[in-house]
This record gives sequence, structure tokens and C-alpha cells, in this order.
Amino acid sequence: MSTSNELKPPIFLIGSVRSGTTMFHHIFNLHDDVKSWFEPRTIWMYADPGRRHDRFTEDDATSRVKKYIRKRFLQFQRKHGNKRVMEKTPANTLKVSYVEAIFPESKMLYIIREPFANLSSAELRWQTKKNNWHHLWVRFMECPKSQLHYYIGRFLIDNFRRNILRKKYFSIWGVRYKGIYKELKEKKLTHEELICKQWVECSRQAEEDLAKMDQSKVMRIRYEDFVENPIKMYREITKHFDLTLTEELESKIKEMVDPSRQDKWKRLDKDVLKKCYPIVKDEMQRHGYETTEIENLLSD
Repeated sequence: MSTSNELKPPIFLIGSVRSGTTMFHHIFNLHDDVKSWFEPRTIWMYADPGRRHDRFTEDDATSRVKKYIRKRFLQFQRKHGNKRVMEKTPANTLKVSYVEAIFPESKMLYIIREPFANLSSAELRWQTKKNNWHHLWVRFMECPKSQLHYYIGRFLIDNFRRNILRKKYFSIWGVRYKGIYKELKEKKLTHEELICKQWVECSRQAEEDLAKMDQSKVMRIRYEDFVENPIKMYREITKHFDLTLTEELESKIKEMVDPSRQDKWKRLDKDVLKKCYPIVKDEMQRHGYETTEIENLLSD
């Protein structure tokens, strides 16, 4: 049987870092018919592992790349009881057309989160803390071995910054939009502004690519709306992906979702908010986020 016929249509979750994608990773993993795959970044980079940004298009999805990535998804599916694969890699917000070209049979769920909540969470992750050796080992095992040298160099740089230079932040964390290294080198943006720029670039590119797709294959949700009414919205999500939703699963989701984390952005310094608001304002409005509260806060 061919790979194309054996592989069940994967479920793709598209969303920038710290947008709630990990929460959805765990929620989908509760489903009896689904196995979540946590950020197999190196597999997606197979087309060009040395690229210094995460923007890939349908032109990068050559027959060789398609064959390799679909084969890896089939291997993962078989390894986990032939369950349907749900995959989330935040950098894929800049690769929507690439993913679509490789898996034209699949549907996508795009999740967006209010940018200052995103900033509050992402800023903590940019900080150079201890390695997660479990995740590093998983990525090592997933990585095409002929391409390991691309990733070992970045690992060594980050550990040098942490352990020798005692830097507070990683050289890069999260999605690499075009030009991010130049802006880091020129130091025109603070880390907080850079994080907001990441959020904006992910939103703009994802919306541009998703708009070109068959809209029946695309579902968009806001993180805040989901945590306010998780069961209602997850029913819509499972319908979108042709999955069933049991009462037992609903109960588990209620226990997992925490709506109290939405105001943590208020820990941010007012001067930081003043610098960042002009960067994110237009995209906030695109996604229907209310800006009155932040504008009132900044005008005080």
C-alpha cells in the first residue's frame, strides 16, 4: 500500500509561540483516536535546514521533500497505534503554504492570542534558563542525522551565552521571521519589541497564506474565546476535523483549561507597553481585540 493511501489526514495546529498551542497539544492528546506530535521542527526544515528564517512556501515543497516528510508522519502514525496525527510547530505560522502543499488533504486550526498576554509569556521563555534535556533528546532522535550539524551549532551558541557570557536572553527564541537576525545585530529593538514583531509577522503571514486556501479547511479561533467556553468551542473543533467528542473527554477538558491566566500581561512595565503598542495595534484590530483598556492605561 502506498504512503499516500496509508497516511490518515494529519491535523495541523497553526499558531505563534505562547499562543496556547501546547494546551491544545495536550487536549488533542486526550482523544482516543488522536496522537499529538510536539514540534518536530527539524523535519519541517528538511527542505533547507541552513535557512536563517522560518519562511517556507509551496516552492520549497519539492517531490523529494514531500516524500520525506509524509514518510516521517506515517512512521509516527504507525508507531502510535495508527492513530491520526495532530501536529503543532509554531514556526509553521510562516510555512502555511508549504504545509498545505505537502498535505493537501488536511485541515488546519489557527489559534491567535492577545499580543500582550503573548508578550508576557514569551518574554520569560526568551530568558536563558536550564536546558530541557528530555526535549533536546527527542529532537536529536527526530532530526535527519545528515543535518545535525546545523542544530548543534545553535545549541552550542545558546549554552555559551548562558554559561560563559551569562546573558539573560537566548540569541533567538521562537519564530524567526525574515530580518530578525539583522534587527538583533543592529539592536534597534528591545527584546520586548522583538517579541511583538514576531507576533505581528506570524499573524500577517499566516492570514495571507490561509486566505489562499479553501476556507472549508481552515478554522480560526482566539485563545481567549476558547478558555471562556472550552466545551462549546471544542465541539466545533472536533466537528471541523471529523472527530467525535465524548462526555468523558469534555470533563477532562474542563479540568485542564484555566481561564485565570489572561491578565498576566498587566505585570509588564508601562514603558514597555508604550513601545510595543504601536507595533501590534493594527493586528490586534484585525483579530477583533479591544484596544480601549490598553489605550486608557497608556494615557494615564
